[in-house]
Amino acid sequence: MSVTLDDIRAAAGRIRGHVVETPMVRDEVLSARLGQPVWLKCEYRQATGAFKLRGATNAILSLAPDALARGVVTASTGNHGRALAHAARALGVPATVCLSRLVPGNKVQAIRDLGATVRITGASQDEAMVEVARAVAQEGMTEIPPFDHEAVVAGQGTLGPEIAPLTPDAVLVPLSGGGLAAGVAVAIKALSPATRVIGLTMENGAAMAASLAAGHPVEVAESPSLADSLGGGIGLQNRVTFAICRDLLDDAILLTEAEIAEGIRHLGRAGHVVEGAASVGTAALLAGKFVPQGPTVTILSGANIDPALHARIMAEAA
Repeated sequence: MSVTLDDIRAAAGRIRGHVVETPMVRDEVLSARLGQPVWLKCEYRQATGAFKLRGATNAILSLAPDALARGVVTASTGNHGRALAHAARALGVPATVCLSRLVPGNKVQAIRDLGATVRITGASQDEAMVEVARAVAQEGMTEIPPFDHEAVVAGQGTLGPEIAPLTPDAVLVPLSGGGLAAGVAVAIKALSPATRVIGLTMENGAAMAASLAAGHPVEVAESPSLADSLGGGIGLQNRVTFAICRDLLDDAILLTEAEIAEGIRHLGRAGHVVEGAASVGTAALLAGKFVPQGPTVTILSGANIDPALHARIMAEAA
């Protein structure tokens, strides 16, 4: 593995004080319905509303002073950009975030509010990455990728040791570029080898799931989704996350938009206001696409949903 448990432990020490150890809350309704304990890892309670703060903070703190002085740049579907902007502002580092036109306006504004420069380009994350490459080559910025980077994966993986003491039968992880899934899988498989790690994503535009099925990184067409944070390509030259996900994930499950909406509603009724990407584990349990055989943890990865969209989704069940 290009990222190890030792890397994750080092990252945990590095980011301590910059992130919080989020709580695990039992979903009593699902536990009763399924006959197995279901736990929610409430990662949406990070300061930026998503797990991405772990990886972005570890990556910035791993950089040399000259790299920091040149400023950092990334492409993002929203949450990584917000995390990078937050971490960069705390350290006094200039940050530029490149976004596609598919990124929701609330996420764009949140990044601007943190003082980062925002560049909106193209209709996909792959097109935003072209602008990142230009900024690195022509402006000398230091790239911190949203997922395919050892320090980012190690930072996201710090979730794993917080979950492992429960020794769950399964951990359900939102699956996009694979930074979270890869990091959590490395930690969980090292600390609780019998635990299954399952990736969850949407049916349309799921690049990592399509790549795993093909046996190599592939491009997919992006389309709007309630789980917008799970969109974007994994890069045809993917160095880190594809191999880890291929070797360590036990399965990848696809969800329809209706199933994702039901996951959002179920969690909303329990007081967890989360975005579509955070609901996919719950959605799979509700839809019967994953049947737990023992204690199960689903990671609520982010809370950055447009309030009006969340209200509409909740109203559909009224």
